[in-house]
Amino acid sequence: MAKPVSISQTYPRLTVFSEENFTGRRRIYRGNLGISDVDAILTGIESLRFFSTNPNATLVLFNRSRFRDNFVVLRGNRSIRELDDFLRRGDVESLIASNQRLTLAQIREIRRTGELPPGYRLI
Repeated sequence: MAKPVSISQTYPRLTVFSEENFTGRRRIYRGNLGISDVDAILTGIESLRFFSTNPNATLVLFNRSRFRDNFVVLRGNRSIRELDDFLRRGDVESLIASNQRLTLAQIREIRRTGELPPGYRLI
């Protein structure tokens, strides 16, 4: 008699690639997290895929490391072929991936303090 198999997936799932167009080396991260310096991952993240079953899942891209300066908020699943010049005033230097809706007030607080909310991993 076969044992039932249980599969546990944690969302959101963030897949980062070392090259544009989802090529090169890749890493997969799961759960709520912040990457404070994208250049420290795979010697730079050039493209990414963000997936969650929650339509309010939030991906926040900052143009400075440690969640500083200008940011853009994206909701729901996203595939970004090229992170260079994605932001109006520069490249993506840090990001936050959340399975829940982060409000603008929460994002501004993260930007002000450089600290993620409880339950988030810092990478």
